[in-house]
Amino acid sequence: MRIGIMSDSHGDVAAIRRTLAVISPVDCWLHAGDYARDALFLAQLAKLPVTAVAGNTDGMPTAKWDEFIEVRGKKIWLTHGHRYQVKSGIRELAWWGHQYEVQLVVFGHTHVPQITTDGQLLLVNPGSVALPGIGRKPTIALIDITATGQFRPRIVEIDTAKVT
Repeated sequence: MRIGIMSDSHGDVAAIRRTLAVISPVDCWLHAGDYARDALFLAQLAKLPVTAVAGNTDGMPTAKWDEFIEVRGKKIWLTHGHRYQVKSGIRELAWWGHQYEVQLVVFGHTHVPQITTDGQLLLVNPGSVALPGIGRKPTIALIDITATGQFRPRIVEIDTAKVT
């Protein structure tokens, strides 16, 4: 099973289109906020289920701040991260991930891609698909969940993506 992860699209539908044009098929998408309504466009274009959360620029959001889902027996916490001070590090986010007993935390907000572990907990930030930091390229994350239940995460640069 392959999960596509996008964050911080900030209303840039062209960035979403570019992403879908270069990324090989996924089974579902997660959108980690900042323009959670972009998830509706993503779902319509990809014709796949999309789970999204609200970010700090979503104003009066209709999406929740946090979502907890299960995929292939793996518990996933999806959050934007701004409520957990991720710009100052991921210690608080990891602490909550352990408290919630999830295996994967997906977050955004920093616009900087990151894959890290804290014990058995995997934390993934796909970066920004629309507004990457200075000197960075737009990115997303892909996570394959193997038949044995292992996560195989990677960050993909959109303009150079050749993913199979």
